[in-house]
Amino acid sequence: MRTRKALAVEGKVYLVGAGPGDAGLITVKGLKALKAADVILYDHLVNEALLEEARPDAELIYVGKRSGDHRYRQSEINRLFKERCAAGKIVVRLKGGDPFVFGRGGEEALELAESGLAFEVVPGVSSALAVPAYAGIPLTQRGFSSSVAFITGHEEPDKAEESVDWGRLAASVDTLVILMGLSRLESIVGRLLAAGKDAATPAAVISRGTMSAQVTVAGTLDDIVGRVGELRLEPPAIIVVGEVVGLSGKLSWFEGEARGGGRRGTPPAARGSGPSAYEEP
Repeated sequence: MRTRKALAVEGKVYLVGAGPGDAGLITVKGLKALKAADVILYDHLVNEALLEEARPDAELIYVGKRSGDHRYRQSEINRLFKERCAAGKIVVRLKGGDPFVFGRGGEEALELAESGLAFEVVPGVSSALAVPAYAGIPLTQRGFSSSVAFITGHEEPDKAEESVDWGRLAASVDTLVILMGLSRLESIVGRLLAAGKDAATPAAVISRGTMSAQVTVAGTLDDIVGRVGELRLEPPAIIVVGEVVGLSGKLSWFEGEARGGGRRGTPPAARGSGPSAYEEP
């Protein structure tokens, strides 16, 4: 990555993944871009501790979106980073997780490319990977899961029809990781059951993953909606469905350490192919 001096005349936008919440999970390259930036446009799910790494004279612009609170339209965000870049500024567009995983990073990169402006993508640690890991849930495991799908639980409300094929997912994928689906949990579970997914399939909902306030609720498709409702979990949250959820009882390592407590919910045992699932070749 070039230094601030080398970019004094030529502006550039860095689409940087800030990681899933834990500030320590930003990449080395992402942190370098953050420290060099003239302007930082950051999202709601970005850990604000990262902003302390910015230069004292950097312009910080909050462009986050929450349910019912969209301070900036996407078109306005695009205008902000294009104007700053065209003026010769180093701009960091700091996004939660990874910019290219349900983060509109592709849309913003296209906007820059079509405007003839220089940009670079700095991948981040996606919440789809990190949050289950912090809950002790391996997304793949011999004997339990050899396939994973990442699914949005929040499609555009004005779409004519839902594009997610829940029937195909229920039948052909071992582990489902659903982002932004907490408010639609009951509907998602209903679709999976209607598609033939076993009601005894382990499922978990992880709220505020990788943060000290992380809470994991584990159960099965049959009871996960009720368990989550009792605790009134809040977003952001990740939903994981599959036999690997059953391993979290043994592999959970973060929540007790972070809170001095334990898990809120007991997963059923994973139904793998027996001891051979753990044997080394």
